Formats: sequence, structure tokens, C-alpha cells
Amino acid sequence: MSKIAIIGAGIVGASAAYYLSQLNQHDVTIFDDGNGQATKAAAGIISPWFSKRRNKSWYFLARKGADFYLDLVNDLQKNTINTDFYHQTGVIVLKKDQDKLEELYQIALKRQIESPIIGDLRIIEPQELKTIIPLLNYHKPVLFASGGAKVDGALLTKTLIKASQFKLINEKVNISKTKSNQYVINGQIFDKVIIAAGAWTKELLEPLGFDVDIRPQKGQLSDFYLKEYSFDRYPVIMPEGEIDIIPFSDGRLTIGASHENEKGFNINIDQDILKRHKDEASYYVPDIANSENVQYRVGTRAYTSDFSPFFGEIEELPGVFVASGLGSTGLTIGPLIGKELSLMVCGQETSFSITDYDPKPYVKYGQK
Repeated sequence: MSKIAIIGAGIVGASAAYYLSQLNQHDVTIFDDGNGQATKAAAGIISPWFSKRRNKSWYFLARKGADFYLDLVNDLQKNTINTDFYHQTGVIVLKKDQDKLEELYQIALKRQIESPIIGDLRIIEPQELKTIIPLLNYHKPVLFASGGAKVDGALLTKTLIKASQFKLINEKVNISKTKSNQYVINGQIFDKVIIAAGAWTKELLEPLGFDVDIRPQKGQLSDFYLKEYSFDRYPVIMPEGEIDIIPFSDGRLTIGASHENEKGFNINIDQDILKRHKDEASYYVPDIANSENVQYRVGTRAYTSDFSPFFGEIEELPGVFVASGLGSTGLTIGPLIGKELSLMVCGQETSFSITDYDPKPYVKYGQK
């Protein structure tokens, strides 16, 4: 029986843990110190089909990630596990320039051929929009896709870790390698390791002689309660600009998140940024202006210099697998990457070619 360590209990680590629990018998230990984790602070939209990014490898992964949520939900439900972390309630995209709205519609229409999960795709006029989201103050046509979904990141990771039934140790870790190609983590010896530590991947691998192309990005979001509303079937809203507006069934509206590149690992609340978000959101949903703020959340995303994610085995460390650089699409692609890592750790074939996501360009040995 292999002893496997997973470093990081965010979306990648939690997904890998769950799928390892469904494969062969393994002795798995999860480590996470809980500091600044992006997933715990995340609530997000699963809707990659409107992106205009030209990186085809990224879009392939994002498309597959959106599709994979249906598999994940089905796998959990077969084991009678609650999947309230995921709701496919649709997405509404707002563009003031109607030519840009039409352009996005045409992009998504072409992508619908390989992504039928997009569902009902159409431009909605303001009169119909008012019946779908009465509290939305917007008087132009919008783009709607019924396949868009919302995810509660903290609930997702909690669900997966609990379902795996593996031990979770809440402490900071360091790694060293033995002469027999095993790995010592906080005094315990492991045969294989999954590093799913996000922006902290760099500090884990630098002592082993690696230069890691990862930088942190701070993200802040806010939750507001509009107690007189129930948002059970409300679509998520993607306005222009930085914020998204994500309604949850308990009357909560999540607003955010920021993309702050110069803050390092700072997880202090910045009231100026959150006020700006509230003001932006209030333009579209005026009720927010007078609503009660119930929670602020801050997390740290991981980005590479070319904004591309990577995952796979580190050539110079046999049996060590790493994933990072997911950025703001972590909620979309994280579960899929976690599943693929679980297959790789067990020596099984991945479900698609991972050549484009090789860690080697981002995790370089002897560069310091």
C-alpha cells in the first residue's frame, strides 16, 4: 500500500483526495495550514464559453472542467453525498455595447457544438430579463446560457475532504527527499506526493533547488443578505468590469472578486476595494446599497508569468506531482486537475493528453 501525501486542501487537493479514495487502497494524508487558501474564500461562476482568451490549451482545460462538474456531482450523488456546492442556474452576461454582446453570442454559438452543456443560449430582451431577475436594474438586452453554474468553493472542498475520509493535518509543511526516492514531510515518510499548494508552491520547492514561476494574487469578495428575496433559481450575473454577482438560495449575494497583483500574501481586508465593489454592484442591484454586509473573504490565487496552469510529475522528483497557476479559473478547472492527478499517482492513463500542461517550463531545477 503506497503512502501518499497531499499538500493543500484546496480545490485541487480535495478533488485528488476524493478520487484517490475511490481508486485502489492507499494510505493518504492531507496537509493544509489553512492560511489564505483561495478556494475557501471563493464563490464563483462556471461559464468559460464567453472568454475571448486566445490560449487554446487554457480554453480546452476550462471547457473540460465545466463539463467535468456533471461527472463530479454524479459520482458524489451515487454515494449519497450532498452536492449543494453546485447549482446550474444559468448565467447572464451584460455588455453595454450591443455589438460586443452579439460577438460573444456568436463565439458561444460556435463553442456550443463541442460544449452542449451551454444549454439554452440566446439574447434576452429587457422585458423578459425583468421576469427572470426582478431586482436587476438593467435595461438593455443580455446574453443568457442556461448551462452556467455557481459553485461555493468552501463547501465544495469540505464535501470532498469529508467524503474521502482521509486524515487532514492542519500544519505548515516542508519536504525533503531520501536517497531511496521517498519523501519526508514533517517527520513522516511518503512514497508519493501531490503538491496542490497554489501560490505557496514556490516556497515548498525552492529548498529542493527549484525555481518556480508562480506569483500570488490577492482576491477579496463580500457577501450581502437581501432577506426579502429568495435566489433559489436566479442566474449568476457577469457585468462588465471586475465584479461578478452571484445569488445563493439563502438570500445571499456574493460580490467580487478583486485581482490585486502587488499585495503578495497579504490577506488583510481593504475596505476601499470592497466599497468600490459594493458601489459597482449597487448600480445593477440597487437593493445592495442598503443591505447588510455579513462577511468579507480574502484568498490568494496562484498565477504563472504567462497566465497558464500546469500540472504533472516533476521530472527531477520521481513520484512528486504538482499543480499550480490556476488563477481565477481555479474553481472551473480544479476538480478536473485533481481527478487527473489521482490517476497519475496511481500509474493510470489520464483522460486526455496533458502535454500542454507540463510543469517543466514553470518548475526548473538548479536555476537559483
